Amino acid sequence: MTETLHARDERDVTETVAWALAGNHPLELRGRGSKAGLGHAVAAGHVLDLSRLSGISSYEPEELVLTAQACTPMAEIEALLVQRGQALAFEPPDFGPLLGTGGGTLAGALSCNLAGPRRFKAGAARDHFLGFRGVSGRGEAFKAGGKVVKNVTGYDLCKLVAGSYGTLVALTEVTVKVLPAPESQRTLRLRGVDAQAAMVAAANSAHEVSGLALADGVTAIRVEGPEPSVAYRLRALTDLLGGEPEVLDDAASRQFWREIRDVAAFSRFHDRALWRLSVPPAGGCALAARLAAETGGRSLVDWGGGLVWLEMPDGAPRADIVRGAFSEGHAMLFRAGAEARAGTPVFQPEAPAIAALSQRVRRQFDPQGLFNPGRMGG
Repeated sequence: MTETLHARDERDVTETVAWALAGNHPLELRGRGSKAGLGHAVAAGHVLDLSRLSGISSYEPEELVLTAQACTPMAEIEALLVQRGQALAFEPPDFGPLLGTGGGTLAGALSCNLAGPRRFKAGAARDHFLGFRGVSGRGEAFKAGGKVVKNVTGYDLCKLVAGSYGTLVALTEVTVKVLPAPESQRTLRLRGVDAQAAMVAAANSAHEVSGLALADGVTAIRVEGPEPSVAYRLRALTDLLGGEPEVLDDAASRQFWREIRDVAAFSRFHDRALWRLSVPPAGGCALAARLAAETGGRSLVDWGGGLVWLEMPDGAPRADIVRGAFSEGHAMLFRAGAEARAGTPVFQPEAPAIAALSQRVRRQFDPQGLFNPGRMGG
């Protein structure tokens, strides 16, 4: 029977980890549970519930820096930033509807290195992750980074923790960079064009696009900024790309990109396997079309071709087909039933040298393998 241990603050976390170390009790680290279904099932008899570590610690709008307790709801952070005309530039997605869970937290987005459509321009979550406090698997509370971008004289531990899925450290507090929110936006939707060629042309133009996607056969290009600039760049892109143009106004554009960000098109059928492929952008559209045709599935392309979502027509993941379709990049089985997750390598298998390095890193932070054992496989 799983026992849930609740932490109110960093001291509680430290004491709980010390207890787990002494008795060799593996722990599943859990915030609000929104991403518990990502990766493999965790092999731990105890859950360390961190959800009470919530609240804004400090916010300095003039310095573009926000510090929050690790499990502060993303909705709370975004509501605060809106008041000052600022935003998290990496557009952290809300995968609650996609995974059948509730809303996520800031630490959850950072731990899984999740970013939305602006990723190809603004960078990944790790690029906005300035610092953190946490407790290692050795039972040691420590901090890394700080409140400015250039604050690292040694290892940049933030980039190491981002994407570790809670296997290195129990985060208790995180600091991120924020940026001014775009004043306005419009989206140019094109039919009758070569999607990949249109996205490459838009990305290589001087018009500073911030979203490039292919959804339901329609190529979408987002332009953000001051209204006069947005209008001018939109006209220039229309002239450059041709096709059959349609322009979404500000409100419709924001709604459209929220749906792309959250992969809302695939949130209806939770029993269908869903893949997330990161590949070289130049071949993303062709890969998506080929895999959809071969499997009978549906695809969505984001990041100008660099991110492909593939929903299977049923619960079978068909990993051999998906991973055999490309040679560069990686594929993650993002959503699947328990049986499929157990029988399929969820993350792209690592080369032996990389796998050995990953294991050495984990042992430095967590020698006994207490945190989220089995989540990343291996």
